[in-house]
Amino acid sequence: MRILKIQTLRGPNYWSIRRHKLIVMRLDLENLADTPSNEIPGFYEGLVEALPSLESHYCSPGCRGGFLMRVREGTMMGHIVEHVALELQELAGMHVGFGRTRETATPGVYQVVLEYLNEEAGRYAGRAAVRLCQSIVDRGRYPKAELEQDIQDLKDLWRDASLGPSTEALVKEAEKRGIPWIQLSARFLIQLGYGVHHKRIQATMTEKTGILGVELACDKEATKRVLAAAGVPVPRGTVINFLDDLEEAIEYVGGYPIVIKPLDGNHGRGITIDIRNWEEAEAAYEAARQVSRSIIVERYYVGRDHRVLVVDGKVVAVAERVPAHVVGDGRSTIAQLVEETNKDPNRGEGHDKVLTKIELDRTSYQLLERQGYTLNSVPPKGTICYLRATANLSTGGIAVDRTDEIHPENVWLAQRVVKIIGLDIAGLDIVTTDISRPLRELDGVIVEVNAAPGFRMHVAPSQGTPRNVAGAVMDMLFPNEQSGRIPILSITGTNGKTTTTRLIAHIYKQTGKVIGYTTTDGTYIGDYLVESGDNTGPQSAQVILQDPTVEVAVLETARGGILRSGLGFEAANVGVVLNVAADHLGIGDIDTIDQLAQLKSVVAEAIYPDGYAVLNADDRRVAAMAEKTKANIAYFSMNPSSELVQQHVQKGGVAAVYENGYLSIVKGDWTHRIERAENIPLTMGGRAPFMIANALAASLAAFVQNVTIEQIRAGLRTFRASVSQTPGRMNLFNLGKYHALVDYAHNPASYEAVGAFVRNWTTGQRIGVVGGPGDRRDEDFITLGKLAAEIFDYIIVKEDDDTRGRPRGSASDLITKGITQVKPDARYESILDETTAINRGLDIAPDNGLVVILPESVSRAIKLIKLRGLVQEEMQPQNTTTTVVDNQNGIASNSVINTLL
Repeated sequence: MRILKIQTLRGPNYWSIRRHKLIVMRLDLENLADTPSNEIPGFYEGLVEALPSLESHYCSPGCRGGFLMRVREGTMMGHIVEHVALELQELAGMHVGFGRTRETATPGVYQVVLEYLNEEAGRYAGRAAVRLCQSIVDRGRYPKAELEQDIQDLKDLWRDASLGPSTEALVKEAEKRGIPWIQLSARFLIQLGYGVHHKRIQATMTEKTGILGVELACDKEATKRVLAAAGVPVPRGTVINFLDDLEEAIEYVGGYPIVIKPLDGNHGRGITIDIRNWEEAEAAYEAARQVSRSIIVERYYVGRDHRVLVVDGKVVAVAERVPAHVVGDGRSTIAQLVEETNKDPNRGEGHDKVLTKIELDRTSYQLLERQGYTLNSVPPKGTICYLRATANLSTGGIAVDRTDEIHPENVWLAQRVVKIIGLDIAGLDIVTTDISRPLRELDGVIVEVNAAPGFRMHVAPSQGTPRNVAGAVMDMLFPNEQSGRIPILSITGTNGKTTTTRLIAHIYKQTGKVIGYTTTDGTYIGDYLVESGDNTGPQSAQVILQDPTVEVAVLETARGGILRSGLGFEAANVGVVLNVAADHLGIGDIDTIDQLAQLKSVVAEAIYPDGYAVLNADDRRVAAMAEKTKANIAYFSMNPSSELVQQHVQKGGVAAVYENGYLSIVKGDWTHRIERAENIPLTMGGRAPFMIANALAASLAAFVQNVTIEQIRAGLRTFRASVSQTPGRMNLFNLGKYHALVDYAHNPASYEAVGAFVRNWTTGQRIGVVGGPGDRRDEDFITLGKLAAEIFDYIIVKEDDDTRGRPRGSASDLITKGITQVKPDARYESILDETTAINRGLDIAPDNGLVVILPESVSRAIKLIKLRGLVQEEMQPQNTTTTVVDNQNGIASNSVINTLL
């Protein structure tokens, strides 16, 4: 077997709207293409030996063991690889269950789809599954050592990619509230929400966390001085920088017992408590110096260690932290008890689990010695043996919830302290013998104030009630049940996407909001270009959604991006599907128009339930998408008598129709006329039907988002098919004696759309400079030739600079074949170089003629036209008096273009 390609999907996609995280592996079975599993000697036995846990897979039989039943009876290897890849992830602790396997149009080549939690782990699992299956085919077995290594590697990938328990808690709470989130690429930042409403967090610090508060909290000695000055009980202590000052410092704090800790430490690193003699003090000093140059010496206060969590000025959780320890059973040594304790599945390395494995060090041995034990001692049953003096969870401690026990005065004190320091989220370390009584009564103290406190002791305490502390953070960041979303409008279709996207963005600008939009020619925010190029995929969408100034996102969504990575967002408020026609077929295993429709239906399905799918009622494949979506439906149609539209409206639905020369919104028993088509520049005086359809879709998409009719009308009247607003979309240039039209038509449907306009040109000869992308099928080029023969009086056939793997001249030959099939006596010539072909068309243009250029490079075509001299771009050609520039003398005169269209 051979893996041809592996793709990672991160959003709603062709395979699943709900399962966003999928690996798509294109797998060539090669010599196993015609061999089901039951015909491979020993394969079933070898697979069960390697992965007996596959017994839990149901598969199509719908019962436990169903998948292995299929293997025994005979199934193809692609299907087996899918299940093995899923099971490998399960064994590594990643719970996944979704998979699909489909044979492509190429015999023996399969698309193997499997769910992942971590991208790298998912891709690894796919490759490992192929290795495992191939090994069993070749050798009848997969070595146990290799399987164990695979599972360990997957565990390592999963652990390394973990968000951490605190961030995980915040992300899950955001998901529960419908707040979208994005993991940013720098400094472990997480973005919650989109656009102008987004907030950022880094662990438990938020964008509301003040830097002065963090700096103060990180300086433990400065924190104590500030709090002491405010009358807050804090430990008596001092800071030293040299060992020579240690003895004096001990005397200053009142003698033993003492605490020594680094000034800049965290997570309990370098801290030694309950120091009772000089030898211990020296060793503790050296341990602290490993973490910080400056050392804190404090009086040791007897009591239990508590963490009080304050969010947005309120105490939300309290936990008692118990140092790492084991409990004797009367039989096992302390070393054995530690080993057994670390087997707890809730304990892991670092912060990847709710508890951390116990690791022994110098302080552990000293503490055991003080208790009269060694690692080989067998403590009596029920005896607690402490292994750490500090109670940090990161050193193996446990947490006991005490939220309901804290005294009101202690609550008041904690909240006051956090306001003094100036933090939005803080964890106070309090030592007292009883948190249910005021600190002042028990000589309790506030030892530290921590910025970015860990949440796991509150979210998953070892004992007591878990506290939803992440909920308090979300309440602070997104008060009053805000979702953090901005309106998202997603536009797809075979033709018209860019024009409709730009028009929707332009209409929305009438509301005064900042619009971010993506198109095939670039990403824009407001009036400015952010990045040029074909930006219709998920990465460009992310640029818009991550921008803090964007209030509305209008996203052109092309087939390629959906296939490669899925949508760049969880769901849209409006999904617009303009049409589905033959284009890009045979690419990316999309071989039929119905498959293409299924791919584009992702946009119609990935819509919030209270949103709208705006669908073309005149395209049966698009109209059928109404059955797939859970959102509201809104239809647009060029036919006001459409039975589908009429039934929809009678049921209370909304639609946009072209009736009696008007673009109108229809709902219930009323019709609201927006504007006459002839007054909308984009429609070329009302004579470009496909542009009218685009304007209907855009108007309807804006209307269902509560943009007013007046704002829609203003947008339609001021939007033109010009180089500045729609480059390469029906750009008409007046060159004095003749006109030139540039349009990025490159498939049969777009050729027909341009043809509907060109056929109305009756004042002179119509010349077409035509071609198409090289990665289309042979029959597609022949169709383009047939259509060109029906549209133009003279044809110049050219090819793109990038032939996309097709031999030079092949596309031209196929187009000319189509031309001659329709019109054997057609007038045409073949000029492969696009620049030469365009110049040839402009050179031979007759008076009052029209040269239609369908280029690979729109910018190049427009530049060649403008080099012809004084050129005027026609913004709104129609049967009116129009200023025409005489190219020879540059003198403008009024003339009547009576039959321009």
